[in-house]
Amino acid sequence: MTDWDQFVREVTWFADGSRQIRVGAPSRWSRGSVLTLPGMSRLLESATVTPVVRDDRSYELLAWGPPEHRRGWLCLPPEKSPLPGRLHPDHLRLLERIGGIVEFFGEPPCWWNNQNEVLTLSAAGLSVAAVLTDYSWLWTDDGLELPVDPDDFYAVAVEANGNLTLAHRGSGAVLLFAPDHAFDGVTALAGSPPYSLMTIDAAPDLTTWIESTVDAWSTA
Repeated sequence: MTDWDQFVREVTWFADGSRQIRVGAPSRWSRGSVLTLPGMSRLLESATVTPVVRDDRSYELLAWGPPEHRRGWLCLPPEKSPLPGRLHPDHLRLLERIGGIVEFFGEPPCWWNNQNEVLTLSAAGLSVAAVLTDYSWLWTDDGLELPVDPDDFYAVAVEANGNLTLAHRGSGAVLLFAPDHAFDGVTALAGSPPYSLMTIDAAPDLTTWIESTVDAWSTA
């Protein structure tokens, strides 16, 4: 069974019969490493890449692992960010290798479960300020003010239910905005009520968030 066959067996909605799909020949990863992300680099270098076009939009299916336990990501093609200085440097370097992740198969338990987009430019273009303004009552109802400048952060992951993982553009500090969640291992940000802005105990910054999650994906 090919990587594509395994992918569509799990992600049935991607090729549901109403779409025009073209699947190319798989090949080994050939774009090199991301020096500041050694775990991600090892994972990419172990991957097989299958080009996919759906309705004239290009994707790449990256997959790895033994034949009986393949897992992987459907990624957008790599690109240079039109937002220099607006994204964290590690994210910019990664975008030159993969354009972000939009579907998954063979998922292990990790922070990237149930996500619509991870590390894409479209997620980064969301207005964090607009989202937090819509939820400002979470703070005002408790007599609090938003403890961060939302323009300093951008979205690195968008969950299916609307929760956002945010990264600071400069320091890479990671915050989880999750008014709809039941997560362990998170702590309310100082000056924030529960179920609003939180830190992730095991992943305080973007580099750690990427590398720790990749470690889960790398484990067969």
